[in-house]
Amino acid sequence: MYISQQIAANAVNQVLSGRNLTLALSGALTLFPNATPQQRGAAQDISYGTLRFYGEIEAYLTQLLEKQLTDDRIHALLLVAVYQLLHDKADAFTVVNQAVHAVSELKRPVAKSWAKGLVNAILRNFLRQKEQLAGALQTSEVATYSYPQWWINKLKTQYKNHWQGMLEIGNQHPPMTLRINTKKISLDDYRQLLSRQDIESNTIGPQALILSRPLPVEKIPGFTDGIVSVQDYGAQLAAHLLDLKANLRVLDACCAPGGKTGHILELLNLEMTSLDSDVARLQRVQSNLDRLHLHANLVVGDAASPSWWDGVAFDRILADVPCTASGIVRRHVDIKWLRREADISSFATQQAKILPSLWQMLAKGGKLLYVTCSVFNEENQGQIDKFLQNNTDAKQIPFVLPIGHAESSLVHINGQFIPSIAHDGFFYALLQKD
Repeated sequence: MYISQQIAANAVNQVLSGRNLTLALSGALTLFPNATPQQRGAAQDISYGTLRFYGEIEAYLTQLLEKQLTDDRIHALLLVAVYQLLHDKADAFTVVNQAVHAVSELKRPVAKSWAKGLVNAILRNFLRQKEQLAGALQTSEVATYSYPQWWINKLKTQYKNHWQGMLEIGNQHPPMTLRINTKKISLDDYRQLLSRQDIESNTIGPQALILSRPLPVEKIPGFTDGIVSVQDYGAQLAAHLLDLKANLRVLDACCAPGGKTGHILELLNLEMTSLDSDVARLQRVQSNLDRLHLHANLVVGDAASPSWWDGVAFDRILADVPCTASGIVRRHVDIKWLRREADISSFATQQAKILPSLWQMLAKGGKLLYVTCSVFNEENQGQIDKFLQNNTDAKQIPFVLPIGHAESSLVHINGQFIPSIAHDGFFYALLQKD
């Protein structure tokens, strides 16, 4: 199992150097082509867990190390091992032995006897002093919540009554939520289908249910046939809040990977255009549409520029704009440590270019739904307020959750849906052109 530690440590080290976890994990796995599926799965779990609680783990190591390690590979191995000892319910003796073995397998030159002794001593000291060390951590919010201090401060300021809950939810495992294509099967019939295969689920919306235990997509009944898709409940709201009607001309801007495009087309027959600036990402959208047996006009283009547009106005526009993704941090645990506070203004600048560009493509009387998966006000209502000041033909109108959604205890503050056990954090603002 030390191979799982090695893979996870390699991935964690890459993330702390600035690389996306998905790419980092993929790269780490290529270094161990003979790893078993079980070892690969364990490595993924360990790397996600280590980054989820990195703030806490790093605080423990800071107390244990007399000086900063110069070899970041050993540092990453220690992070992974401490995570396993703290949160993974792994056997302590086994974890320590595996970490010592793993450090001896490092490829670049390293004083292996020294490194093995250091890793062994640090981890055994951690086990002996854990309670004492934990007491010293209580004064550190970064250690307590495992978020950067700037992130904690921002949520404290913007969500005085919700910030602690938001931080805690962000450190939980995300639910596996399904979207049922009710054109093909009713929600009740699909739940019965799951039940016959001993798969437990809970209904949370008219097309949404959460699996009690996550499954690989290939094992989800009806997935390959387009009967069901995996999509967070918060993201499923977009198609309902856009106030759709049959045969409208609709644009899904920044559409990849295509979940919202697919959902819209499952609900109504529309003239659908889906836009993205990346050809490879559009290929993924096409693959999703093929699985769902649906069709949209896929266009390569920049949402911040009208150069791709044919001049025919759209009745509805879904503007799912690039953002910090701070509302989906439990699914992308690396975001906490890759994002910098300055990134918020950078994304806000990008959003401020996209909104006016899309607005000119909207028909009079048409509606634009602005969406982010962020919880930071600068990207959300703050962005909308600035747009409304500069566009007198725009007004923000209230949206109403369709029947079947209200009972799911969705909590939102002026369109900002607070992350919960049932869904991630999304912001929605519905604008109408006078």
